[in-house]
Amino acid sequence: MTVTSDLANQSQCSVGLNRADLNPNPFKQFDQWFQRAVAAKLPEPEAMTLATANKEGIPSARIVLLKNFDESGFVFFTNYESQKGRELIENPKAALVFYWPLLEQQIRIIGSVSKVSREESEGYFRNRPWASRIGAWASHQSQIIINREGLDQRTEHLMIQYKDKDVPLPAYWGGFRVVPERIEFWQSRPSRLHDRFLYTRLPENGWKIDRLSP
Repeated sequence: MTVTSDLANQSQCSVGLNRADLNPNPFKQFDQWFQRAVAAKLPEPEAMTLATANKEGIPSARIVLLKNFDESGFVFFTNYESQKGRELIENPKAALVFYWPLLEQQIRIIGSVSKVSREESEGYFRNRPWASRIGAWASHQSQIIINREGLDQRTEHLMIQYKDKDVPLPAYWGGFRVVPERIEFWQSRPSRLHDRFLYTRLPENGWKIDRLSP
């Protein structure tokens, strides 16, 4: 099957991105674009592709949700015993990609990864819906299961066990923080001559900004 979709053919043409438009702080630049995506009421603007690799270098990718970001990094939560959790513990490097096609914008982030504190994981977990907290206990994420019925039965048992009770944080569940070393902002332009700007973290703190060829 041939894919013929082309951003250059969209009716709303991009105005491009200039060096003067950029905030010298990539986290502030990210916040500007992210808030614009939220204001545009895009479906799940916090959805991001997370790419990991195991210790042999075999890659894998999936969509996760950004739950927090500041100048310390970008945070998401998961089961530490899932495939992505195991890979990040074996090989604590990751890449993130945000893509908002209606805004014709993309952000790529590459960095090192570490677990967030237990207190931060507990703070987020307590604010999750009750059923989602039950789900964190019910699912042995990424493991092979015989059928759906076993998962449903385990979920029902846990719902009875924790009825009208607080659901505690599992020991195997929590957050990861991606601390960026490189952040690239991509803005669509006609004829695929897009604008790309790369922020690279400097050893003495601060960031270098370079324009990349599309």
